[in-house]
Amino acid sequence: MLDVSVSYNRYKFIGHEFLTWLWFIIENDRDKLRNLEKDLISLDIGNRIVLENRLNDTLETITIKGDDAGLEEGLLSLKKGAVVTELNLSYKEANQEWRFTVKGESLSIANLKTPDTKPIESQEEVEGALIEKVFLYNKVVQLIDNLFFQFIKLRISNEWNKQVIQRLRDWMGS
Repeated sequence: MLDVSVSYNRYKFIGHEFLTWLWFIIENDRDKLRNLEKDLISLDIGNRIVLENRLNDTLETITIKGDDAGLEEGLLSLKKGAVVTELNLSYKEANQEWRFTVKGESLSIANLKTPDTKPIESQEEVEGALIEKVFLYNKVVQLIDNLFFQFIKLRISNEWNKQVIQRLRDWMGS
């Protein structure tokens, strides 16, 4: 059995591939997203992407920030061999919006901003407010779980090598 740290370092590339694939799907195949998540109105790239590129013994980090930032530099970095290490997302469902960052190395969720909830006016409302907040957090966890599950199914299929890799390369080169 592999040591946890060995496994972590050996397979952390999967999270980076997942974030790259997710960026690709958001840009090119929104219908696939809607098929994966029935209540999804939109899933968009937020205001921050972090990429890393290992060049010999040096690590180059590229951060693209800003609400209307162009992502051309990110695509150029991918073309040069960089991987997506963090991806900020905006998820909309009905009249609610979540904003959060997914880190590729561990698939952890950071900077989660849930939709606004009604203010607590009495002690009796505390439990209900807590349950509502947990529900809103869980929506993001379920979204990432569902997307990652679909990615892994695709990643281990023959379709990954036969079609997906070429589509990703074409997208990076466009």
